[in-house]
Amino acid sequence: MLQSPRRRLLAGVAALAVSAIALTACASERGNDTDTTADSDVDSTFVFASSGDPASLDPAFASDGETFRVARQIFEGLVGTVPGTADPAPLLAKSWEQPDDTTYVFTLEEGVTFHDGTDFNAEAVCYNFDRQNAFTGVAASQSMAYYWGVIMRGFGDDSIYDSCTADSDTQATITLKQPFAGFIPALSLPSFSIQSPTALEKYGADEVGGTEEAPVQSEYGQGHPTGTGPFVFDSISPGEQVVLKANADYWGEQGQVQEVIFKVIADTTARRQALEAGSIDGYDLVAPADLQALDDAGFSLVNREPFNVLYLGINQAAEGLDDIKVRQAIAYAIDKDALISQVLPEGTEAATQFMPPAVIGWNESVTTYDYDPAKAEELLAEAGYDESNPLEITFNYPVNISRPYMPNPEQIFTNLSSQLEAVGIKLTPVTNEWVEYLDLIQGGSDHGIHLLGWTGDYNDPDNFVGTFFGLQTNEWGFDNPELFDALSEARGLATEEEQEAAYIDINEQIMQFLPGVPLAHPVPTLAFDPRVTSYPASPVQDEVFNMIELSE
Repeated sequence: MLQSPRRRLLAGVAALAVSAIALTACASERGNDTDTTADSDVDSTFVFASSGDPASLDPAFASDGETFRVARQIFEGLVGTVPGTADPAPLLAKSWEQPDDTTYVFTLEEGVTFHDGTDFNAEAVCYNFDRQNAFTGVAASQSMAYYWGVIMRGFGDDSIYDSCTADSDTQATITLKQPFAGFIPALSLPSFSIQSPTALEKYGADEVGGTEEAPVQSEYGQGHPTGTGPFVFDSISPGEQVVLKANADYWGEQGQVQEVIFKVIADTTARRQALEAGSIDGYDLVAPADLQALDDAGFSLVNREPFNVLYLGINQAAEGLDDIKVRQAIAYAIDKDALISQVLPEGTEAATQFMPPAVIGWNESVTTYDYDPAKAEELLAEAGYDESNPLEITFNYPVNISRPYMPNPEQIFTNLSSQLEAVGIKLTPVTNEWVEYLDLIQGGSDHGIHLLGWTGDYNDPDNFVGTFFGLQTNEWGFDNPELFDALSEARGLATEEEQEAAYIDINEQIMQFLPGVPLAHPVPTLAFDPRVTSYPASPVQDEVFNMIELSE
């Protein structure tokens, strides 16, 4: 049996190489005048710069990295990951069995309580699964319960989720309506965290409002997240910071860090300056241009494996973009090598399909659209567009945000827009802050081509192409039953060999249909003050801060 990664503190995680330079951040510099350390020689407050606010404190309504980063400190699910990998490992479920293709029997950890004192048990597990499956209205929209919708293929009777039964306090059985090969790895997503039923009911967790394009979080989702994790929610100041405190009653190893402050610093340069000034301990998504200077100054740099994809999405509900010749023209107009060399981190590789090479089913001979501006112009002309009647489309992109697959969206937009305009496409740029951007792209159809991407949440092809193209969504705006059926069948295959062959074919099908243009697999880099001697870097960002080691 695999040991829980929360108990196995720092097991399998390599320590960072640390430069021998003087300590640059004391407690007062990081805004904490009170020493809350368990060890008097170590300042136990860890300050991490986030690029944006969490979209929700309720992980059931989360799909972005900044929300997941906070959620992983507060919440735990039945399944975690082996440290440093994307592979599933026991967490709140210490083991599981699969007696048939659709039934999963989980044996749960004992003696675990939620932050509000409620017991963790099988009834709490079933409450959480039944809760999400019962979402309706705005709660069930793509801009809210995104992951349940794409992984469970809908809600209520439309879902592949059938039932959960509490066989005893320590055993829960979950039954699906049809096989799903990626079910266990998918449970490592924060969206499937087990939350306190008491707190969910007390603070009206399901009482969300607004519209799909502009949802309004519940009282619970704005200020009362309650899980079993190593840190307890303390406060949130939107646009400024989120503060967490160590869970004194945590069932696993607590570690050195007793307080976590996620300080919101949207600008990449400002994050670097905050690290240099000693006001933060670390940050993610280091700008490519800053890497050498930080290394020369003695800060610790940690690369994640690029388990991601950056893409140019194409909304076929927008005028003209449902024409395959137009989509092909857009693909041929893009010089990926120039994009990578000019604005993306060193080590980034061009993407040929919507998953990285490490994932089962990656197709080495997939159809590609190599840079050919003359071919792009020819296809646009065949589609009826020329200088007197140019293709006019909206180009949506986010601002004041960095993502592992998209460290500098403004620069990426500038680079791509110049390439597209060079073949005669007329662009109207539209920008939004991150949370509003996700709501716009996922919650409505009023967008054209757009920058987005994905960091894999678990190692399964369905988490990439199934998540993107498994059913009709607002982001892509197309209805392709043949592709939907192929993805639905592939996700239920039982063996890796069957999956490999199926997804190789699916990747070819996707690239011939061309719903968007896969651009690159950028290398994400984190930077830390030298006092951070070990950080649990994960390709799927399953980084829990009780595993951090500090020297000062």
